[in-house]
Amino acid sequence: MAGDERLREYRRKRDFGRTREPSGRRDTPGPEPRFVVQIHDARRMHFDFRLQVGDVLKSWSVPKGPSADPHDKRLAVPTEDHPLEYEDFEGVIPKGEYGGGTVIVWDRGTYEPLSHDRRGRPVGFAESLEHGHATFRLRGSKLRGEYALTRFRDGRGGGEEEAWLLVRKAGGGPAGGHSTPDPRRARSVRTGRTLAQVAAEGGEE
Repeated sequence: MAGDERLREYRRKRDFGRTREPSGRRDTPGPEPRFVVQIHDARRMHFDFRLQVGDVLKSWSVPKGPSADPHDKRLAVPTEDHPLEYEDFEGVIPKGEYGGGTVIVWDRGTYEPLSHDRRGRPVGFAESLEHGHATFRLRGSKLRGEYALTRFRDGRGGGEEEAWLLVRKAGGGPAGGHSTPDPRRARSVRTGRTLAQVAAEGGEE
């Protein structure tokens, strides 16, 4: 599915005359797939975990944020695909707009897909997500090591939404010096600002 089609829901929810969020007009995938973790102080504080898959960012809302502790199983609720440019978005989404609130880029970097089938053969990352289980190695400024996303509820019946677990794999290499931060004290890897500083300045740099 082309990026424009995959971004239809994203664009439908936003008024780009009001929000500074990117509309997704550029298609610039790099040589390695990217990831970004944003802290989003909206109606409820949460982390947005995004992985580049093709020409979009597949996205999950993670209420407690990713953890470097393999014992922490973090709920991850999928949201609409976002444009690749969203990796750089930091600012204030106006009140009344979808997701109104303040956003900072807590971490970003590249990742290496690691999914294999039962015979040990590599499986394409999009295919592994479709099957409900994907493993990958993060190479970020703060998050490093092997993680897995596993779907435990498909959202097809009973009125329940689709849900996944984001878990750091035990023995998946060094975790680095950062785990889940206090979101109100956390600083942007992009600008060094906190949520409060971005909100006070009213938007982007």
